[in-house]
Amino acid sequence: MQLFYAPGLVGDFYTLTEEESVHCVKVLRVRKGDILTMTDGCGTRIVAEVVESDRKATSVHVLERHAGAAPLGYELIVACAPTKNIDRFEWFVEKAVEVGVTAIVPICCQNSERRVVKQERLAKIAVSAMKQSLKYTLPVVEPMCDFADFVKRDFAVTAGAGIGRDDIVDTQLFIAHCDPSEDKRLLRDAVSRGSRVVITIGPEGDFSAAEVEMAHSVGFASVSLGESRLRTETAALAAVMTVLLKN
Repeated sequence: MQLFYAPGLVGDFYTLTEEESVHCVKVLRVRKGDILTMTDGCGTRIVAEVVESDRKATSVHVLERHAGAAPLGYELIVACAPTKNIDRFEWFVEKAVEVGVTAIVPICCQNSERRVVKQERLAKIAVSAMKQSLKYTLPVVEPMCDFADFVKRDFAVTAGAGIGRDDIVDTQLFIAHCDPSEDKRLLRDAVSRGSRVVITIGPEGDFSAAEVEMAHSVGFASVSLGESRLRTETAALAAVMTVLLKN
């Protein structure tokens, strides 16, 4: 099955973006009368009939709307310092969306070697991964923010950019770092099922001692991802997988 992204779809008629239209018509050879499966990125599966097949603006008539697959039984917000080689961070964004995440927040830390990201490109990667994995809800990819600003948010009220769920009341805050002087629980032992999980992953040079202390002061607990020394993007994906498997 091919899944198309139709953001902001309202009413019974919709025109696909030029990018989606090109893929629809030029690559898949879709013609008038064919049936498409789409999502608005907000959890809805949409069945529509093509009424005009055009490489720049394919039009469809909505036939059915259904609630998509059940949402994740948890919320997961991953704040990760982008890697110096941006390809590695983009790989993480793709895989995290495929596995299951609520929001991804690039953070700028004291030891960050990369302090700028192209948020629009990361968002496009997230859309592609959502369609590839046949998910109907698009995770939020936020603009880059400072570590201090991120950890001081009130996560009990909202997750990421206003995407909190009323049915999740338990919020767990974690910071994963490599300082061997601190006795840390494994993330897999610390995570509770069905909770809102916020985890921060530092840059190649790890979090500074001051950043770890700052996180502790606002309720973040230190955790370990195991004995192996992991690359930043590997650690971030390991955290996503750990939360998934606990739920």
